[in-house]
Amino acid sequence: MARNDGVDRTSVRNLAVSDKAVGNTQQHNEREKDSYRNPDIIPQRTAWNVHFKKPTASYTDLFAQLETAGTISTRGLKPDATHYCELVFDVNSAYFDNHGGYEFAKQFYADAYKAAVRVVGGEQYILSAVMHADEINRAITEALDREVYHYHLHVVYVPVVEKQILWSKRCKDKALVGTVKETVMQVSRSKKWASKPLLDDAGEPVLQKNGKPVLKKSYSILQDDFFNYMHNAGYTDVERGERGSTEEHLTVTQFKVQREQERLDSLTAQADQKAQSLAKTSQTLSKKEKELATVQKKAALTQNALIHAQDVASLGKKTLLGNYSLTEEEFSQLKSQAAHGFMVDMENRQLKQQLSAAQQDSIKWQTRYRNLRNEVQPYLDAMRHAPERVRNFFENLLSQKPERTASIPKDRHHEQNAEL
Repeated sequence: MARNDGVDRTSVRNLAVSDKAVGNTQQHNEREKDSYRNPDIIPQRTAWNVHFKKPTASYTDLFAQLETAGTISTRGLKPDATHYCELVFDVNSAYFDNHGGYEFAKQFYADAYKAAVRVVGGEQYILSAVMHADEINRAITEALDREVYHYHLHVVYVPVVEKQILWSKRCKDKALVGTVKETVMQVSRSKKWASKPLLDDAGEPVLQKNGKPVLKKSYSILQDDFFNYMHNAGYTDVERGERGSTEEHLTVTQFKVQREQERLDSLTAQADQKAQSLAKTSQTLSKKEKELATVQKKAALTQNALIHAQDVASLGKKTLLGNYSLTEEEFSQLKSQAAHGFMVDMENRQLKQQLSAAQQDSIKWQTRYRNLRNEVQPYLDAMRHAPERVRNFFENLLSQKPERTASIPKDRHHEQNAEL
């Protein structure tokens, strides 16, 4: 399944089609219905679908014709055996859209059809092969604001394996008993898609601990074969579908549900990414707004100070004698500014004195630290050169109990005081 990591991957699903379901499969693939449950199907686009092998009759009639002609054999089949299978070849829609769309998809699936013929074992066993070009990819359509369609290929076929019919013991010519009487192409889905032994680099089977061969699932082999064929055909910009996938067992409805879930996950991821980007932008904007507010505040203070300084500078008028005369209001304002300037000057002096004292204290403490460092340096050097011995020394020293000074009995102490 797609993982929304930007990598284009091939995908091929192999579906078993029962006799009861083959009619519905035909109606879907050949677009014979008047309406469809799948809302992605655009009926006006049906003419764009491409048949690489167009059925000349119903699937069941074609099967009967093959059996009558001896092309296939149903000898020995159980009543409930599977007579039909369907291969669905697929690559994500973006791959085709990035390579030109419809025309590129037609060429890609023309080559994929050649791969299908090899997988099936011959074109004579294929009942229908049609590329659907009428199913819209709503996720990409919404993202790009233009119609983008999901191109994929349906190949309905009869699963057959070669089977040799041997002469039985009832044969009159005893020399022929056990030899090959005839070779037929037997209808058998289980044998067609039986797991095969996993081979090592030397072409030998890889064995388990119990000696039995390790089996490689037929679906994994199918994925490998399709990828290798398309890669050799020149489509080197696609990767193999995911290993360990269970797509072989998915119905068409389940597959489409998963694709819709992928679409939802992709849209959710895009929304989360945009939300994160918006949050980051909002944080940056908030930070810039705070910085702007600080700058504006400083600018306002500077502007006020400048205006105030200009006001003070403009006080008074020069007289004819060269002196300056002030009005009562100007004189009062000048005295107020002078007093304020004096107070500020005093505060600055006090702060300078406190700073000088703090610097002196710092110098004293630095001197004390150096003296103390010099005193304990021998111990530090000893710890660096012989830490274990120094540690043992101090532990022994601290473990020794200090000598207790004999205390004077309380009564004797009173007697001495009395004698004094």
